[in-house]
Amino acid sequence: MIALIVLAVAFLEIAALRLIGVDGNRVTAALLALTPYWTIGGLLLGGFSLAFRHWWIGGIVLAVALAVAGTLLPRAFASAQPAAHGAHLRVMSSNQYLGRADVKTIVRLVRDNKVDVLNLLELTPREAGEFERAGLFDVLPHRVFEPRYGGAGSGIASRYPLTQQSLAGPSLMAQPSARADVNGTPVEIVAVHPIPPTTDAAQWKKEMGGLPRPDSGGPVRVLAGDFNSTVDHATFRDLLSGGYTDAALNRGEGFKPTWPSSFFPPPVTIDHVLVDPRVAVDAYRVLDVPDSDHRAVLAELTLP
Repeated sequence: MIALIVLAVAFLEIAALRLIGVDGNRVTAALLALTPYWTIGGLLLGGFSLAFRHWWIGGIVLAVALAVAGTLLPRAFASAQPAAHGAHLRVMSSNQYLGRADVKTIVRLVRDNKVDVLNLLELTPREAGEFERAGLFDVLPHRVFEPRYGGAGSGIASRYPLTQQSLAGPSLMAQPSARADVNGTPVEIVAVHPIPPTTDAAQWKKEMGGLPRPDSGGPVRVLAGDFNSTVDHATFRDLLSGGYTDAALNRGEGFKPTWPSSFFPPPVTIDHVLVDPRVAVDAYRVLDVPDSDHRAVLAELTLP
């Protein structure tokens, strides 16, 4: 009985944070990233409690678990698309795991999938040189790179000419941005990589808050990268509420994990492609990258 109460209280605390929209500190932010797993556990705990006639525990836990499950289910179903009839754009993002990810695989994925814009996170100076030798710039000749040692570097490579901009707020890791002219349609791109909430939750919220919102009267905006956030974080949902469409959610692929590429810790979805609400998402995929702890994400878009 005591064990059931302890488990029930633990579940209800996390569920309450998810339902009221509070990320809290770095511990609760980490736990919230595991909300789908917690929800399954809550459903099992509620059913188990009812089976052994612990009616109050089972009833409350099961009701709350079902409420949380109701917030999760929509990410498995595709949404309606806006009427977009402009140019097609393929955007890919890959976290390079401190510059260790296999460069030749990235270049092959770019060629095979006809990628137009590639965002690279945790890009090191050494790996930037490897990309040049591997022929990335033969395919994507334009770039705004800010390579750094450790995990702080990032970059954008593009099929279209780029004009460097400064769209994201101050951040500990590089978050370069640029404007591309895609067959007459201006597109602003940000390579997103805020600090993880498990390192500093307050700084993470600040950096997420510094990302630009969509501008319905201006250029199309695309944010792609490692957000260190799942849809179960209120901080990330605040960004979506500003008007962005998450490509994975839009195509009903919201449960596809992107980190880690192994099975432990439990995989979660922290890499995203967010697009202007005027943009149609034609397809979304998650791709394996050898030697990276992340999987790459690829979205095929139609511009307005």
